[in-house]
Amino acid sequence: MTDTIQSATLADRAGELVDLARKAGADRADAVIVRSRSTGVSVRLGKVEGTESSESDDFSLRVFVGNRVASVSANPGFDLKALAERAVAMAKVSPEDPFATLADEAMLARDIPDLDLFDGTTVSAEELTEAALEAEAAALAVKGVSNSGGASAGAGMGGLVLVTSHGFSGSYMASRFSRSVSAIAGEGTGMERDYDYDSTLYFADLRGSAEIGRLAGERAVKRLNPQRLDTQANVTVVFDPRVARGFVGHIAGAINGASVARKTSFLRDRMGEQVLKSGLSITDDPLIRRGSSSRPFDGEGVKGEKLTMIEDGVLKHWFLSTSTARELGLVTNGRGVRGGNQVSPASTNLALEPGDVSPEDLIRSVGKGVYVTELIGHGVDMLTGEYSRGASGFLIENGELTVPVSEITIASNLKEMFLRVTPANDIDRSFGVAAPTLAIEGMTLAGR
Repeated sequence: MTDTIQSATLADRAGELVDLARKAGADRADAVIVRSRSTGVSVRLGKVEGTESSESDDFSLRVFVGNRVASVSANPGFDLKALAERAVAMAKVSPEDPFATLADEAMLARDIPDLDLFDGTTVSAEELTEAALEAEAAALAVKGVSNSGGASAGAGMGGLVLVTSHGFSGSYMASRFSRSVSAIAGEGTGMERDYDYDSTLYFADLRGSAEIGRLAGERAVKRLNPQRLDTQANVTVVFDPRVARGFVGHIAGAINGASVARKTSFLRDRMGEQVLKSGLSITDDPLIRRGSSSRPFDGEGVKGEKLTMIEDGVLKHWFLSTSTARELGLVTNGRGVRGGNQVSPASTNLALEPGDVSPEDLIRSVGKGVYVTELIGHGVDMLTGEYSRGASGFLIENGELTVPVSEITIASNLKEMFLRVTPANDIDRSFGVAAPTLAIEGMTLAGR
């Protein structure tokens, strides 16, 4: 995989587009070019099911005429002048938006750091096929695995160029490599499925195909012959790190400034208050070298910094872009993300910081409960915090994982869950959302 973003050339074109928008009557403007390249291979039962390669260059121009704003998108080969004139014409007839504008010039990144996000390693479709086949073969070799749900491997890159009418010009790019496999154990109605995967910025950091396949197979076999549990209250539920990342994602959603502005977050009135168990913190850092979700500047050219979003359990910040911050009477903290023609706030490298106890000791301290490895459904109401999800995993008895369990539902309210969570020390920061094993007390379990 080679560096094909040609950032200097694209920056010139974006700059020309901004200049043409100003000449057409825009007061302010910014242009974004997103270039992506990817190749992926999927296999099942030793045969290639699909090979996909994609390339795209997406141009977006956003213009402001007074408090009116309009955005247009185009593919390569378009007429720059015609696009700029169309965008300005659209803005002139658009309704006024008192919050939409470019980021304050004083907030713009001036020294753009190199975060080491790009690995130029070239991986051919043949090599991707070999990796996927190796992962699947390793899964099928596990005793008790009866079938394959398929395996895949991919390599790609993405780059962004941003130019604004008030002097910002910057670009960055990141690579991405991945492997995954799904394994099926058992027969007939007793079949169980599980998976493993890895995704990294650098090819050398990717876990081996054989390891990924073996773990997927072993996880599937462990789930065979699950039991159902009786309905009970006041249960301690332990979230496997894969599930815990989703839990932290709910926290991120609740402290997103856009949700607060829309009044769709159950934490919208809780700034400065304790929302998480004392001693716990949530951090967000866009500047981690080789971080999965790192970026030297956000979608508006603002350089972010590490923030402790929740410190010692107390809510300190919302995720903010410029327009969302203005709506809330605040200042952006560099969390704006371009999505099509829109800029919305989002997290970067988000982490629920770990505790000081091992996952084994945490489970041992629980005594009796449920260890959840998979959640099903979307039963989370971010307006009220009500939480109800189908689950499967393992019974915890005498501080040890014992028999597999399935067809249960775990329920509570996120407000209470946040105040009852205890983290272990096994955090894996290689993902954009990082969390250790988590124990949450006082949940309701619905079973047979």
